[in-house]
Amino acid sequence: MILDSLSSADQYAPLHSRFAAAFEFLRRPGLEMLAPGRFPIQGDDLFVIISKSRGRCRAEAKLECHRKYIDIQFVIAGCDEMGWKPVTACRNSLAGYDSENDIQFFTDPADTWITTPAGSICIFFPDDAHAPLVSEGEIHKAVVKIAVLSAGR
Repeated sequence: MILDSLSSADQYAPLHSRFAAAFEFLRRPGLEMLAPGRFPIQGDDLFVIISKSRGRCRAEAKLECHRKYIDIQFVIAGCDEMGWKPVTACRNSLAGYDSENDIQFFTDPADTWITTPAGSICIFFPDDAHAPLVSEGEIHKAVVKIAVLSAGR
């Protein structure tokens, strides 16, 4: 898991061949004007989901993990307090892994909570369970999904 500001994100570009394109998309003018929905950047290998939603309390937030995608969660407006725990420490799966939607939920409590204000990114890798969308207000965010392996491999 990485927490930083978008303005400092370029230092993480060497971690994955698609990170630079993801950061470029997040810096595009008018990002905050995009309607909620899914926007392709490089097909299914790199896309973004824009959302605006009311936050929930910690007790309502469930840890989740993904096996096929890395998440770069960028807070456009509001503040998202995200829970985190290593997947290897999660013991209570709510249901098995859903390969079609690339998600698994857990009922374990988060080990730590990360306050993520507007302008910040959280990068979650497949070994990071995370519980996003915790806030007392509305959260406007972009979640970039980056395939761990290219669909062409």
